[in-house]
Amino acid sequence: MSEQFRELERPAGARNKDVVLMATVTNFQALSFPGKSELRQFAELFQPLFASSSMEARREAVAALSQSPRLPLSVAAFIASQPISIAAPFLASSPALSDDMLIMIARTQGADHARAIVKRERLSPTVIDALVSLRHALPPRPEKAKTVAAKAAPLPSATPSSFDKAIADLQMRDLPGAVAVEESLAEGTAREEALRQTIKRMARQQRPPREDRLGRRQATPVQTALLVRFARQHDGGLFATTLADMLSSSRWLAERILLDISGRQLATTLAGVAMEDRDAIFILEHIYPHLARSENGASRAENILFGMDPDQAEARIDSWIRADRYTFAGEELPAEPQAARSRPDEAVPMVAANQTSPKRQPVGDEHGRQVLRARKR
Repeated sequence: MSEQFRELERPAGARNKDVVLMATVTNFQALSFPGKSELRQFAELFQPLFASSSMEARREAVAALSQSPRLPLSVAAFIASQPISIAAPFLASSPALSDDMLIMIARTQGADHARAIVKRERLSPTVIDALVSLRHALPPRPEKAKTVAAKAAPLPSATPSSFDKAIADLQMRDLPGAVAVEESLAEGTAREEALRQTIKRMARQQRPPREDRLGRRQATPVQTALLVRFARQHDGGLFATTLADMLSSSRWLAERILLDISGRQLATTLAGVAMEDRDAIFILEHIYPHLARSENGASRAENILFGMDPDQAEARIDSWIRADRYTFAGEELPAEPQAARSRPDEAVPMVAANQTSPKRQPVGDEHGRQVLRARKR
């Protein structure tokens, strides 16, 4: 009860600003998915209220906002740059801080902020590598610095003798224990480098290198040569046939890819099968001549191809092929006649073989086929 009466002794204006700050934070946290206008309004209100509030209200507001997954970038950077007595819970648990911001805070705000970042439950390999590299750049803790300074302080003595002067003139490597000290420092540096490489290797395991195509779709040299040849000859029919064979899909899917005159679907296909950049650019510029025009020192085909992610392109191709298989699902083969089973050596006539083969009927785009035929002419 006495604490409540002590609270009344504070100026009314200060209490009102604390109440307004906490009310603003509470209303913002009540929004499940704040929009752009709400984020902008909160950013405009928070900093003036924070600056005019008491220390206790600041700490409570920062502790409450440390659980919010979405915060304006300016507010997150402002809170993270506050003194460690206020920003510690925010740095240790806020999900609104990106890896780049954590690295920036650790490099600019000092050792205390870096130690608060280390206490986070999950740190990416990039942040860990940055913190390890900052280990020797950051100053030691104050109590540790005092201990080191006390140990390093020389004992008061009389006027140094000639022996002391001779020892002081010696270089460090001339002393008997200098070699062991240098070796221990080298071992410590080697262990840190090994730890850094281990972290990087663990991070790369989740994403195999580009040249690792085991079990993935890839264009063979023969298919690449055929596509380059048919693109040079402007033979759309054979090009579509080769493209369908490379994708193990129907010819209809290859035609649909070529009908995209922007060239993005064909570029996605060539990037997804890991075709060489030189061959892919040649094919795009000859199939779609407008992509050979230069923009910003490079052709349009180069800008489109180099702006694609190979993993996303491969996923897009897989979705196309799944849809193509659903569209061209063949009919069930009829049961083989008993007479044919009794005479396995007898050849089946061509007409009968054609009648028993599954029919591949697309859900089709007749207008698209007409446009492709007109382009072939």
